[in-house]
Amino acid sequence: MDERFTLIIFGASGDLTKRKLIPALWSLYQGRTLPEPFSIIAIARGDLSTDAFRTKMRAAVTDFARVQPPAESVWERFAASLSYCSGDPKDPALYVRLGRLLEAHPNRLFYCATPPSLSPEIVTRLGEAGLARSHGGWTRIIIEKPFGRDLESAQALNALISGFFRERQVYRIDHYLGKETVQNILVFRFANGIFEPLWNRQHVDHVQITVGESIGVGSRGVYYEEAGALRDMVQNHMLQLLCLIAMEPPVTFDADPVRDEKNKVMRALKPIEGDSVDEFAVRGQYGPGFVTGERVPGYREEPGVRPDSTAETYAALKLFVQNWRWAGVPFYLRTGKRLPKRVSEIAIEFKPTPHLIFRREPSGVRPNVLVLRIQPDEGMSLTVEAKTPGPDLQLNPVTMDFHYGAVFGSGPPEAYERLLLDAIHGDATLYARGDWVEYAWAALEPVLRAWSDGSTAKFPNYAAGSWGPAEADAFIERDGRKWRRP
Repeated sequence: MDERFTLIIFGASGDLTKRKLIPALWSLYQGRTLPEPFSIIAIARGDLSTDAFRTKMRAAVTDFARVQPPAESVWERFAASLSYCSGDPKDPALYVRLGRLLEAHPNRLFYCATPPSLSPEIVTRLGEAGLARSHGGWTRIIIEKPFGRDLESAQALNALISGFFRERQVYRIDHYLGKETVQNILVFRFANGIFEPLWNRQHVDHVQITVGESIGVGSRGVYYEEAGALRDMVQNHMLQLLCLIAMEPPVTFDADPVRDEKNKVMRALKPIEGDSVDEFAVRGQYGPGFVTGERVPGYREEPGVRPDSTAETYAALKLFVQNWRWAGVPFYLRTGKRLPKRVSEIAIEFKPTPHLIFRREPSGVRPNVLVLRIQPDEGMSLTVEAKTPGPDLQLNPVTMDFHYGAVFGSGPPEAYERLLLDAIHGDATLYARGDWVEYAWAALEPVLRAWSDGSTAKFPNYAAGSWGPAEADAFIERDGRKWRRP
Protein backbone atom coordinates (compact mmCIF):
# COMPACT_ATOMS: atom_id res chain seq x y z
CA MET A 1 0.00 0.00 0.00
CA ASP A 2 1.25 3.51 -0.88
CA GLU A 3 1.64 6.25 1.68
CA ARG A 4 -1.50 8.31 2.09
CA PHE A 5 -1.41 11.70 0.36
CA THR A 6 -3.72 14.68 0.32
CA LEU A 7 -4.26 16.96 -2.66
CA ILE A 8 -5.47 20.47 -1.82
CA ILE A 9 -6.91 22.33 -4.83
CA PHE A 10 -7.23 26.12 -4.59
CA GLY A 11 -9.70 27.39 -7.18
CA ALA A 12 -11.82 24.25 -7.16
CA SER A 13 -14.81 26.00 -8.74
CA GLY A 14 -12.88 26.92 -11.89
CA ASP A 15 -12.71 25.35 -15.34
CA LEU A 16 -9.28 23.81 -14.76
CA THR A 17 -10.56 21.70 -11.87
CA LYS A 18 -13.75 20.74 -13.70
CA ARG A 19 -12.26 20.03 -17.13
CA LYS A 20 -8.81 18.69 -16.30
CA LEU A 21 -7.88 17.95 -12.67
CA ILE A 22 -10.79 15.88 -11.35
CA PRO A 23 -11.25 14.03 -14.67
CA ALA A 24 -7.52 13.22 -14.68
CA LEU A 25 -7.60 12.00 -11.08
CA TRP A 26 -10.65 9.87 -11.86
CA SER A 27 -8.95 8.31 -14.89
CA LEU A 28 -5.88 7.49 -12.78
CA TYR A 29 -8.10 5.98 -10.09
CA GLN A 30 -10.05 3.96 -12.63
CA GLY A 31 -6.79 2.72 -14.13
CA ARG A 32 -5.54 1.77 -10.64
CA THR A 33 -2.46 3.97 -10.95
CA LEU A 34 -3.48 6.59 -8.39
CA PRO A 35 -1.75 5.79 -5.08
CA GLU A 36 -4.17 4.90 -2.30
CA PRO A 37 -5.37 5.90 0.20
CA PHE A 38 -5.79 9.54 -0.77
CA SER A 39 -7.85 12.61 0.05
CA ILE A 40 -8.80 15.61 -2.10
CA ILE A 41 -9.71 18.88 -0.41
CA ALA A 42 -11.33 21.35 -2.80
CA ILE A 43 -11.17 25.02 -1.82
CA ALA A 44 -13.19 27.82 -3.42
CA ARG A 45 -15.10 30.94 -2.37
CA GLY A 46 -18.56 29.60 -3.14
CA ASP A 47 -20.84 28.37 -0.37
CA LEU A 48 -21.21 24.71 -1.32
CA SER A 49 -21.67 21.46 0.56
CA THR A 50 -19.38 18.49 0.01
CA ASP A 51 -22.28 16.49 -1.42
CA ALA A 52 -23.10 19.26 -3.88
CA PHE A 53 -19.44 19.46 -4.94
CA ARG A 54 -19.32 15.71 -5.48
CA THR A 55 -22.40 15.94 -7.69
CA LYS A 56 -20.78 18.68 -9.78
CA MET A 57 -17.61 16.63 -10.17
CA ARG A 58 -19.63 13.57 -11.20
CA ALA A 59 -21.01 15.65 -14.07
CA ALA A 60 -17.53 16.95 -14.88
CA VAL A 61 -16.13 13.43 -15.11
CA THR A 62 -18.99 12.38 -17.36
CA ASP A 63 -18.37 15.33 -19.68
CA PHE A 64 -14.57 15.52 -19.75
CA ALA A 65 -12.83 12.39 -18.44
CA ARG A 66 -10.98 10.07 -20.79
CA VAL A 67 -12.36 7.13 -18.79
CA GLN A 68 -16.09 7.26 -18.13
CA PRO A 69 -17.60 6.24 -14.75
CA PRO A 70 -18.75 2.59 -14.65
CA ALA A 71 -20.86 1.22 -11.82
CA GLU A 72 -22.12 3.76 -9.31
CA SER A 73 -20.39 1.89 -6.50
CA VAL A 74 -16.96 2.56 -8.05
CA TRP A 75 -17.72 6.27 -8.38
CA GLU A 76 -18.92 6.37 -4.78
CA ARG A 77 -15.60 4.98 -3.56
CA PHE A 78 -13.73 7.68 -5.48
CA ALA A 79 -16.15 10.43 -4.43
CA ALA A 80 -15.68 9.49 -0.77
CA SER A 81 -12.19 11.00 -1.05
CA LEU A 82 -13.57 14.41 -2.13
CA SER A 83 -14.37 17.11 0.40
CA TYR A 84 -15.17 20.78 -0.05
CA CYS A 85 -13.94 23.71 2.02
CA SER A 86 -15.38 27.18 1.44
CA GLY A 87 -12.94 30.06 1.86
CA ASP A 88 -11.18 33.04 0.33
CA PRO A 89 -7.53 32.30 -0.59
CA LYS A 90 -6.69 35.82 0.60
CA ASP A 91 -8.14 35.21 4.08
CA PRO A 92 -5.56 34.09 6.71
CA ALA A 93 -8.37 32.36 8.63
CA LEU A 94 -8.75 29.86 5.79
CA TYR A 95 -5.21 28.61 6.36
CA VAL A 96 -5.78 28.20 10.08
CA ARG A 97 -8.76 25.94 9.31
CA LEU A 98 -6.76 24.16 6.63
CA GLY A 99 -3.95 23.52 9.10
CA ARG A 100 -6.38 21.80 11.44
CA LEU A 101 -7.80 19.70 8.58
CA LEU A 102 -4.30 18.57 7.61
CA GLU A 103 -3.01 17.64 11.07
CA ALA A 104 -3.32 13.92 10.33
CA HIS A 105 -2.16 14.29 6.71
CA PRO A 106 1.67 14.49 6.51
CA ASN A 107 1.95 14.13 2.71
CA ARG A 108 0.50 17.25 1.10
CA LEU A 109 0.28 18.46 -2.49
CA PHE A 110 -1.07 21.99 -2.93
CA TYR A 111 -2.38 22.96 -6.37
CA CYS A 112 -2.88 26.61 -7.39
CA ALA A 113 -5.68 26.22 -9.95
CA THR A 114 -6.40 29.93 -9.61
CA PRO A 115 -5.74 33.03 -11.73
CA PRO A 116 -1.99 33.82 -11.77
CA SER A 117 -2.51 36.93 -9.67
CA LEU A 118 -3.56 34.75 -6.71
CA SER A 119 -0.52 32.43 -6.72
CA PRO A 120 1.77 34.82 -4.77
CA GLU A 121 -1.00 35.33 -2.19
CA ILE A 122 -1.51 31.59 -1.72
CA VAL A 123 2.23 30.93 -1.46
CA THR A 124 2.61 33.68 1.14
CA ARG A 125 -0.37 32.56 3.22
CA LEU A 126 0.77 28.93 3.17
CA GLY A 127 4.22 30.01 4.30
CA GLU A 128 2.98 32.29 7.05
CA ALA A 129 0.69 29.54 8.35
CA GLY A 130 3.59 27.08 8.51
CA LEU A 131 2.01 24.87 5.84
CA ALA A 132 4.96 25.11 3.43
CA ARG A 133 7.13 23.06 5.77
CA SER A 134 7.14 19.28 5.91
CA HIS A 135 5.20 17.77 8.79
CA GLY A 136 6.54 14.25 9.09
CA GLY A 137 6.05 13.60 5.38
CA TRP A 138 6.43 15.65 2.19
CA THR A 139 4.95 18.97 1.08
CA ARG A 140 4.83 20.14 -2.55
CA ILE A 141 3.11 22.86 -4.53
CA ILE A 142 2.04 22.98 -8.20
CA ILE A 143 1.83 26.41 -9.83
CA GLU A 144 0.14 26.95 -13.19
CA LYS A 145 1.49 29.14 -15.97
CA PRO A 146 1.89 31.94 -16.79
CA PHE A 147 4.82 32.18 -14.40
CA GLY A 148 5.31 35.94 -14.46
CA ARG A 149 4.74 38.17 -17.47
CA ASP A 150 8.35 39.24 -18.03
CA LEU A 151 11.82 38.60 -16.63
CA GLU A 152 11.46 41.01 -13.72
CA SER A 153 8.12 39.61 -12.52
CA ALA A 154 9.34 36.01 -12.91
CA GLN A 155 12.41 36.77 -10.82
CA ALA A 156 10.24 38.42 -8.17
CA LEU A 157 7.88 35.42 -8.08
CA ASN A 158 10.79 32.98 -7.81
CA ALA A 159 12.22 35.03 -4.95
CA LEU A 160 8.86 35.07 -3.16
CA ILE A 161 8.40 31.32 -3.52
CA SER A 162 11.95 30.53 -2.40
CA GLY A 163 11.27 32.46 0.80
CA PHE A 164 8.79 29.76 1.85
CA PHE A 165 9.41 26.64 -0.29
CA ARG A 166 12.60 24.90 -1.37
CA GLU A 167 13.04 24.49 -5.11
CA ARG A 168 12.58 20.72 -4.87
CA GLN A 169 9.08 21.33 -3.46
CA VAL A 170 7.97 23.56 -6.34
CA TYR A 171 6.36 22.14 -9.50
CA ARG A 172 5.79 24.73 -12.25
CA ILE A 173 3.41 22.95 -14.57
CA ASP A 174 3.37 23.18 -18.36
CA HIS A 175 0.72 20.77 -19.61
CA TYR A 176 2.49 20.45 -22.96
CA LEU A 177 5.25 18.46 -21.29
CA GLY A 178 2.69 15.94 -20.08
CA LYS A 179 1.53 15.08 -23.58
CA GLU A 180 2.50 11.55 -24.54
CA THR A 181 3.89 12.65 -27.89
CA VAL A 182 6.08 15.32 -26.27
CA GLN A 183 7.55 12.77 -23.88
CA ASN A 184 8.10 10.49 -26.85
CA ILE A 185 10.55 13.03 -28.31
CA LEU A 186 13.07 12.03 -25.64
CA VAL A 187 12.40 8.32 -26.16
CA PHE A 188 12.66 8.71 -29.93
CA ARG A 189 15.98 10.56 -29.65
CA PHE A 190 17.70 8.64 -26.89
CA ALA A 191 16.34 5.09 -27.19
CA ASN A 192 17.05 4.74 -30.92
CA GLY A 193 20.55 4.92 -32.31
CA ILE A 194 19.59 5.46 -35.94
CA PHE A 195 18.96 9.23 -35.87
CA GLU A 196 21.45 10.47 -33.28
CA PRO A 197 24.39 10.57 -35.75
CA LEU A 198 22.25 12.81 -37.99
CA TRP A 199 20.95 15.09 -35.22
CA ASN A 200 23.35 17.99 -35.81
CA ARG A 201 24.39 20.88 -38.03
CA GLN A 202 26.12 18.59 -40.55
CA HIS A 203 22.83 16.96 -41.54
CA VAL A 204 19.94 19.18 -40.39
CA ASP A 205 19.08 22.18 -42.56
CA HIS A 206 16.52 23.73 -40.20
CA VAL A 207 13.77 22.95 -37.70
CA GLN A 208 10.19 24.26 -37.76
CA ILE A 209 8.01 24.16 -34.64
CA THR A 210 4.35 24.99 -35.29
CA VAL A 211 1.53 25.37 -32.79
CA GLY A 212 -1.55 26.45 -34.71
CA GLU A 213 -5.11 26.88 -33.53
CA SER A 214 -8.22 27.27 -35.67
CA ILE A 215 -10.18 28.83 -32.81
CA GLY A 216 -10.10 32.50 -31.87
CA VAL A 217 -9.66 33.95 -28.40
CA GLY A 218 -13.34 33.39 -27.57
CA SER A 219 -14.06 34.36 -23.98
CA ARG A 220 -10.33 34.88 -23.21
CA GLY A 221 -10.16 38.31 -24.79
CA VAL A 222 -9.36 40.14 -21.55
CA TYR A 223 -6.53 37.71 -20.79
CA TYR A 224 -5.19 37.83 -24.32
CA GLU A 225 -5.08 41.61 -24.27
CA GLU A 226 -2.53 41.32 -21.46
CA ALA A 227 -0.68 38.25 -22.73
CA GLY A 228 -0.57 37.95 -26.49
CA ALA A 229 0.76 34.97 -28.41
CA LEU A 230 4.39 35.42 -27.38
CA ARG A 231 3.64 35.17 -23.65
CA ASP A 232 0.82 32.66 -24.03
CA MET A 233 2.54 30.05 -26.18
CA VAL A 234 6.16 30.80 -27.09
CA GLN A 235 7.69 31.57 -23.68
CA ASN A 236 6.61 28.24 -22.23
CA HIS A 237 5.32 25.53 -24.57
CA MET A 238 7.37 26.26 -27.65
CA LEU A 239 10.69 26.96 -25.95
CA GLN A 240 10.25 23.70 -24.05
CA LEU A 241 9.78 21.87 -27.35
CA LEU A 242 12.90 23.54 -28.74
CA CYS A 243 14.86 22.35 -25.71
CA LEU A 244 13.71 18.75 -26.16
CA ILE A 245 14.87 18.78 -29.77
CA ALA A 246 18.16 20.61 -29.17
CA MET A 247 19.33 19.28 -25.78
CA GLU A 248 22.25 16.91 -25.29
CA PRO A 249 21.64 13.43 -23.83
CA PRO A 250 21.30 13.69 -20.03
CA VAL A 251 23.37 11.30 -17.95
CA THR A 252 20.15 9.78 -16.57
CA PHE A 253 16.44 10.35 -17.13
CA ASP A 254 16.01 12.07 -13.78
CA ALA A 255 14.76 15.56 -13.02
CA ASP A 256 17.99 17.46 -12.45
CA PRO A 257 20.06 15.97 -15.32
CA VAL A 258 17.22 16.51 -17.81
CA ARG A 259 16.55 20.05 -16.66
CA ASP A 260 20.28 20.85 -16.59
CA GLU A 261 20.52 19.97 -20.28
CA LYS A 262 17.50 22.14 -21.08
CA ASN A 263 19.16 25.05 -19.31
CA LYS A 264 22.28 24.59 -21.42
CA VAL A 265 20.14 25.05 -24.54
CA MET A 266 18.61 28.24 -23.15
CA ARG A 267 22.01 29.64 -22.25
CA ALA A 268 23.23 28.89 -25.78
CA LEU A 269 20.43 30.80 -27.53
CA LYS A 270 21.78 33.63 -29.64
CA PRO A 271 20.63 36.89 -28.01
CA ILE A 272 18.22 39.01 -30.04
CA GLU A 273 19.47 42.58 -30.06
CA GLY A 274 16.88 45.31 -29.65
CA ASP A 275 17.64 46.98 -33.00
CA SER A 276 17.38 43.70 -34.94
CA VAL A 277 14.08 42.35 -33.63
CA ASP A 278 12.46 42.57 -37.08
CA GLU A 279 15.15 40.24 -38.40
CA PHE A 280 14.26 37.55 -35.86
CA ALA A 281 10.57 38.06 -35.03
CA VAL A 282 7.24 38.73 -36.78
CA ARG A 283 3.85 39.37 -35.23
CA GLY A 284 0.30 39.41 -36.53
CA GLN A 285 -3.33 39.81 -35.57
CA TYR A 286 -6.25 38.10 -37.29
CA GLY A 287 -9.05 39.97 -38.97
CA PRO A 288 -12.44 38.67 -40.11
CA GLY A 289 -12.41 35.64 -42.38
CA PHE A 290 -13.59 32.09 -42.92
CA VAL A 291 -12.56 28.99 -40.97
CA THR A 292 -13.86 25.62 -42.22
CA GLY A 293 -16.33 27.52 -44.40
CA GLU A 294 -17.83 29.55 -41.56
CA ARG A 295 -17.45 33.30 -41.30
CA VAL A 296 -15.74 34.36 -38.06
CA PRO A 297 -15.05 37.79 -36.54
CA GLY A 298 -11.68 39.49 -36.34
CA TYR A 299 -9.77 39.73 -33.07
CA ARG A 300 -10.81 43.34 -32.48
CA GLU A 301 -14.46 42.26 -32.67
CA GLU A 302 -14.07 39.62 -29.93
CA PRO A 303 -15.53 40.21 -26.43
CA GLY A 304 -13.14 41.99 -24.05
CA VAL A 305 -10.84 43.22 -26.84
CA ARG A 306 -10.11 46.90 -27.48
CA PRO A 307 -11.18 48.14 -30.93
CA ASP A 308 -7.64 49.45 -31.52
CA SER A 309 -5.82 46.53 -29.87
CA THR A 310 -2.21 45.82 -30.82
CA ALA A 311 -2.03 42.46 -29.03
CA GLU A 312 -0.50 39.84 -31.30
CA THR A 313 -2.45 36.66 -32.05
CA TYR A 314 0.38 35.36 -34.26
CA ALA A 315 4.09 35.25 -33.52
CA ALA A 316 7.02 33.80 -35.43
CA LEU A 317 10.64 33.67 -34.30
CA LYS A 318 13.97 32.59 -35.72
CA LEU A 319 16.33 31.33 -33.02
CA PHE A 320 19.85 29.93 -33.12
CA VAL A 321 21.41 27.56 -30.58
CA GLN A 322 25.06 28.58 -30.53
CA ASN A 323 26.84 25.38 -29.60
CA TRP A 324 28.91 22.70 -31.30
CA ARG A 325 25.91 20.60 -32.35
CA TRP A 326 23.60 23.30 -33.74
CA ALA A 327 25.74 26.27 -34.82
CA GLY A 328 24.17 27.91 -37.88
CA VAL A 329 20.95 25.84 -37.86
CA PRO A 330 17.85 28.07 -37.62
CA PHE A 331 14.94 27.04 -35.42
CA TYR A 332 11.74 28.63 -36.74
CA LEU A 333 8.89 28.89 -34.24
CA ARG A 334 5.37 30.02 -35.15
CA THR A 335 2.05 30.06 -33.37
CA GLY A 336 -1.25 31.67 -34.18
CA LYS A 337 -4.96 31.71 -33.65
CA ARG A 338 -7.57 31.43 -36.41
CA LEU A 339 -5.23 29.45 -38.66
CA PRO A 340 -6.78 26.94 -41.10
CA LYS A 341 -6.43 23.99 -38.73
CA ARG A 342 -5.44 22.93 -35.23
CA VAL A 343 -1.98 21.46 -35.40
CA SER A 344 1.11 21.11 -33.21
CA GLU A 345 4.18 19.59 -34.79
CA ILE A 346 7.95 19.66 -35.00
CA ALA A 347 9.46 19.25 -38.46
CA ILE A 348 13.17 18.50 -38.88
CA GLU A 349 14.23 19.13 -42.47
CA PHE A 350 17.48 17.48 -43.43
CA LYS A 351 20.00 18.85 -45.88
CA PRO A 352 19.71 17.73 -49.52
CA THR A 353 22.00 15.11 -50.95
CA PRO A 354 25.36 16.65 -51.86
CA HIS A 355 25.26 15.47 -55.46
CA LEU A 356 22.31 14.38 -57.61
CA ILE A 357 23.27 11.41 -59.78
CA PHE A 358 19.79 10.97 -61.27
CA ARG A 359 20.28 13.38 -64.14
CA ARG A 360 17.10 12.31 -65.91
CA GLU A 361 15.03 13.56 -62.97
CA PRO A 362 14.30 17.19 -63.96
CA SER A 363 12.75 18.34 -60.73
CA GLY A 364 15.48 17.07 -58.46
CA VAL A 365 14.68 15.50 -55.12
CA ARG A 366 12.98 16.93 -52.09
CA PRO A 367 14.74 17.04 -48.71
CA ASN A 368 13.97 14.31 -46.18
CA VAL A 369 11.66 15.58 -43.46
CA LEU A 370 11.00 14.02 -40.07
CA VAL A 371 7.75 15.26 -38.51
CA LEU A 372 6.82 14.69 -34.86
CA ARG A 373 3.07 15.32 -34.55
CA ILE A 374 1.95 16.39 -31.08
CA GLN A 375 -1.73 17.03 -31.81
CA PRO A 376 -4.31 16.26 -32.95
CA ASP A 377 -3.06 13.36 -35.13
CA GLU A 378 -0.51 12.06 -32.63
CA GLY A 379 2.40 10.24 -34.22
CA MET A 380 5.36 10.80 -36.50
CA SER A 381 6.29 10.53 -40.16
CA LEU A 382 9.44 10.39 -42.25
CA THR A 383 9.44 11.50 -45.89
CA VAL A 384 11.96 9.86 -48.20
CA GLU A 385 12.42 9.66 -51.97
CA ALA A 386 11.49 6.49 -53.88
CA LYS A 387 11.33 5.38 -57.51
CA THR A 388 7.91 5.36 -59.12
CA PRO A 389 7.16 1.92 -60.65
CA GLY A 390 7.68 1.86 -64.40
CA PRO A 391 10.36 1.87 -67.08
CA ASP A 392 11.31 5.53 -66.54
CA LEU A 393 13.42 6.70 -63.65
CA GLN A 394 11.04 9.02 -61.83
CA LEU A 395 11.32 9.97 -58.16
CA ASN A 396 8.48 10.75 -55.80
CA PRO A 397 8.34 11.42 -52.06
CA VAL A 398 7.02 8.59 -49.93
CA THR A 399 5.89 9.06 -46.33
CA MET A 400 6.39 6.41 -43.68
CA ASP A 401 3.76 7.15 -41.06
CA PHE A 402 3.18 6.10 -37.44
CA HIS A 403 -0.11 6.82 -35.63
CA TYR A 404 -0.44 6.29 -31.89
CA GLY A 405 -4.05 5.19 -32.09
CA ALA A 406 -3.44 2.69 -34.89
CA VAL A 407 -0.44 1.05 -33.21
CA PHE A 408 -1.46 1.06 -29.56
CA GLY A 409 -5.21 0.71 -30.03
CA SER A 410 -6.27 3.86 -28.20
CA GLY A 411 -5.42 7.51 -27.83
CA PRO A 412 -2.74 8.64 -25.38
CA PRO A 413 -3.71 9.59 -21.80
CA GLU A 414 -4.38 13.21 -20.89
CA ALA A 415 -1.35 15.33 -20.03
CA TYR A 416 -2.62 16.14 -16.54
CA GLU A 417 -2.80 12.46 -15.66
CA ARG A 418 0.94 12.02 -16.09
CA LEU A 419 1.86 15.35 -14.52
CA LEU A 420 -0.30 14.87 -11.42
CA LEU A 421 1.05 11.37 -10.91
CA ASP A 422 4.64 12.63 -11.25
CA ALA A 423 4.06 15.35 -8.65
CA ILE A 424 2.53 12.82 -6.26
CA HIS A 425 5.60 10.60 -6.67
CA GLY A 426 8.01 13.55 -6.38
CA ASP A 427 9.30 13.36 -9.97
CA ALA A 428 9.89 16.89 -11.34
CA THR A 429 11.42 15.81 -14.68
CA LEU A 430 8.51 17.17 -16.74
CA TYR A 431 8.14 20.37 -14.71
CA ALA A 432 9.89 23.68 -15.37
CA ARG A 433 12.62 24.71 -12.94
CA GLY A 434 12.80 28.28 -11.71
CA ASP A 435 16.04 29.12 -13.49
CA TRP A 436 14.70 27.78 -16.81
CA VAL A 437 11.69 30.11 -16.54
CA GLU A 438 14.01 33.08 -16.09
CA TYR A 439 16.16 32.03 -19.06
CA ALA A 440 13.02 31.81 -21.20
CA TRP A 441 11.85 35.29 -20.26
CA ALA A 442 15.35 36.69 -20.80
CA ALA A 443 15.45 35.24 -24.33
CA LEU A 444 12.20 36.99 -25.28
CA GLU A 445 12.75 40.22 -23.35
CA PRO A 446 14.10 42.20 -26.38
CA VAL A 447 11.09 41.18 -28.49
CA LEU A 448 8.62 42.03 -25.73
CA ARG A 449 10.23 45.45 -25.32
CA ALA A 450 10.22 46.15 -29.04
CA TRP A 451 6.58 45.09 -29.36
CA SER A 452 5.42 46.98 -26.27
CA ASP A 453 5.06 50.11 -28.41
CA GLY A 454 2.13 48.96 -30.49
CA SER A 455 1.78 52.18 -32.42
CA THR A 456 3.71 50.83 -35.42
CA ALA A 457 1.74 47.59 -35.68
CA LYS A 458 -0.54 47.57 -38.73
CA PHE A 459 -3.29 45.27 -37.50
CA PRO A 460 -5.12 43.20 -38.53
CA ASN A 461 -2.62 41.84 -41.02
CA TYR A 462 -3.93 38.36 -41.76
CA ALA A 463 -7.39 37.01 -42.45
CA ALA A 464 -8.89 34.36 -40.20
CA GLY A 465 -8.51 31.02 -41.95
CA SER A 466 -5.13 31.87 -43.51
CA TRP A 467 -1.68 30.69 -42.41
CA GLY A 468 -0.69 34.06 -40.99
CA PRO A 469 0.56 37.42 -42.25
CA ALA A 470 2.42 37.87 -45.53
CA GLU A 471 5.27 39.29 -43.45
CA ALA A 472 5.79 35.85 -41.91
CA ASP A 473 6.18 34.27 -45.36
CA ALA A 474 8.68 36.93 -46.37
CA PHE A 475 10.44 36.42 -43.02
CA ILE A 476 11.36 32.79 -43.79
CA GLU A 477 11.67 33.17 -47.56
CA ARG A 478 14.53 35.62 -47.03
CA ASP A 479 16.50 32.57 -45.91
CA GLY A 480 15.52 30.56 -48.99
CA ARG A 481 13.03 28.42 -47.05
CA LYS A 482 9.25 28.09 -46.80
CA TRP A 483 6.78 27.38 -44.00
CA ARG A 484 5.30 23.91 -44.06
CA ARG A 485 1.58 23.55 -44.74
CA PRO A 486 0.62 20.72 -42.38
